[in-house]
Amino acid sequence: MANKTQMLKGILEGCVLKILSEKKLYSQEICDKFENMGAGTVSRGTILPLLLRMENEGWIEYEKRPVTNGPSRKYYSTTEKGKTELLSFEKEWNELCLMVGEVLKGGKANEE
Repeated sequence: MANKTQMLKGILEGCVLKILSEKKLYSQEICDKFENMGAGTVSRGTILPLLLRMENEGWIEYEKRPVTNGPSRKYYSTTEKGKTELLSFEKEWNELCLMVGEVLKGGKANEE
């Protein structure tokens, strides 16, 4: 069976939108947030292409902030389009959870 990281890959965009809707973060902070939430390790190699794709979709934007000990960092946040996409993701996720819950409980097919 797939581990948490593999399962998470299918829903990563929605999770990143949720995280960024709460606070502006740079890529490593996003990775750390997943690990701190118990989702396992999500590498920058996974996050960076995802952020670029989401930026191209118009769901997120960034601002560069200077850092004293290195190059500027990109701090990402959701756009209005991203907030709309997050609402859509949350609706679809809730429907999926209900469906999977029914399957795991034996579903309505068991009642017949």
